[in-house]
Amino acid sequence: MKIRIQDLELRKQEFELAFQPGEIDFGVDVRQVGALRTEGHAELIREHHGGQHTVDDIRLIGKLEGRISLCCARCLETVEIPLSRSFDLLYRPLEKERGADEVAIHEADTEIGFYSGDGMELEDSLREQVLLAVPIKALCQPDCKGLCPVCGANRNQQACACNSGPSDPRWAALGDLKKKLQ
Repeated sequence: MKIRIQDLELRKQEFELAFQPGEIDFGVDVRQVGALRTEGHAELIREHHGGQHTVDDIRLIGKLEGRISLCCARCLETVEIPLSRSFDLLYRPLEKERGADEVAIHEADTEIGFYSGDGMELEDSLREQVLLAVPIKALCQPDCKGLCPVCGANRNQQACACNSGPSDPRWAALGDLKKKLQ
């Protein structure tokens, strides 16, 4: 859905949409399960920067809900994660920020996104919000045992008889300390 400045000059743009899997590309690691529902509105915020100079910012307020699946960080089984996230985002035209190579910014400026041309795509903002909601390491269960480093068997499903190999001799002193403490 395209959010255009000329439409926002007339009124806020309300949205209530459901995106089916495959409509938004989340990359190879994240897959959408079922519909991704979003609702909210976009509004124009016109900032006056002295004289006739104004900047047309787009404020995007809403929420999204859905489910995603990704691989467990330890055993590579599929993990489904529910998403429910609210957002309040501000986008500034990229053309207004061009100029000097290095510009000092304030902390508040780090919360601003950018759009180019006459508007922005809602799907781009939703992609960003979903990817920010993805955990760094998703686990299928808190006590996931992972894969055997020797044979590759899933230790949650079967025990393997693989020898983990000789231990590193540099840790031998700690092993002796552990035996003494027991």
